[in-house]
Amino acid sequence: MPDIYNTITEADAAVTARIAEVLEIRAAEPQQKRMLETYLSEIPFPADARVLEVGCGTGAVARRLAGWPGVAEVVGLDPSPIFLAKARELAAHLPNLTFQEGGAHGLPFKDASFDVVIFHTTLCHLSKPRNALREAHRVLQPGGRLAIFDGDYASTTFGTGDLDPLDICADAFREHFIDDSWIARRTPLLAKETGFRVHAFHSHGYTESSDPSYLYTVVDRGADALAETGQIGRPLAEALKAEARRRAAAHEFFGHIGYTSLIAERL
Repeated sequence: MPDIYNTITEADAAVTARIAEVLEIRAAEPQQKRMLETYLSEIPFPADARVLEVGCGTGAVARRLAGWPGVAEVVGLDPSPIFLAKARELAAHLPNLTFQEGGAHGLPFKDASFDVVIFHTTLCHLSKPRNALREAHRVLQPGGRLAIFDGDYASTTFGTGDLDPLDICADAFREHFIDDSWIARRTPLLAKETGFRVHAFHSHGYTESSDPSYLYTVVDRGADALAETGQIGRPLAEALKAEARRRAAAHEFFGHIGYTSLIAERL
């Protein structure tokens, strides 16, 4: 089963609404907030910057950008009308933030029309990431900045030992919700191949233990995908979810996803 984000406009409304909820849960998680602040602080925003976020989802990153020093205007782009409706609702108080429907492989903007372009956990869902980066290069001003933050989903684990049964949920999550689990390790090469000079590339560790929030959603989505595709029965899927919560209550839960961030200059 392919990454659901590749066909998000065809997804059932209930599925899309659930993903929208997950996006906001992730954005509210304190470690996720710190990682966002860390890499945004490395971007040299010019005065009165015009910023584009590609694949903005419900707009959490775009909302933070709208209040960032030096940023005059933010445009969030996403192919999902359901995500965009939620994004507009949550950003109604921000006059310098607008949202537009569209895809990463054909950005609906003029050449050299932005100072900064950001992909926040977007490239991992794209079947042709080089095309998306070429489009980012096109719409950036010469000397403009590209920022990529993405999950190193190949590193996702819930295991605390060999053959930990919860790791089947991590495997299923990658299979059903991620197009390329390894792309976070290749972003420097991709940026160089598409006309950028890399200025910074960092790794970020994300771990939840006794009080998980976002990583519960990864367990749950993995378990549900296994049941919905007939690989396991529904009782086992529910048991896997319950085991994650039992571990958390007993201070035995461990979940980890690595991330990388890249800042590059358009040549």
